Amino acid sequence: VQLQASGGGLVQAGGSLRLSCVASGGFLTSDVMAWFRQAPGKEREFVAAIRWSDEESYYADSVKGRFTVSKDNPSIMVYLQMNSLKPEDTAVYYCAAAPSFRFGARNPRVFSSWGQGTQVTVSS
Repeated sequence: VQLQASGGGLVQAGGSLRLSCVASGGFLTSDVMAWFRQAPGKEREFVAAIRWSDEESYYADSVKGRFTVSKDNPSIMVYLQMNSLKPEDTAVYYCAAAPSFRFGARNPRVFSSWGQGTQVTVSS
């Protein structure tokens, strides 16, 4: 599965951004699509994920209520709508894919396919 993320940028605290990730090359509609992020000097951390088949989703506590993960079937796109952004949300954001039985996972090691990352910078 090939993944390509886009949509990052510079935004002021309190602002919004929407990230996009397009999947191709063997993506299955039973897969789980997720967003992770990695700030400088920190480990990659889970943000949100959605199961393609039924749109069930789960979130990290740090973004719950502010971020929303969604999908678009025809284009095999996954979105991360980020509202009420905070400086601590600054990171490189990655999309990732895993088989459906990995639904619920938050460990990046179980996600086998990764996009190239897109930078999100939130200024205070």
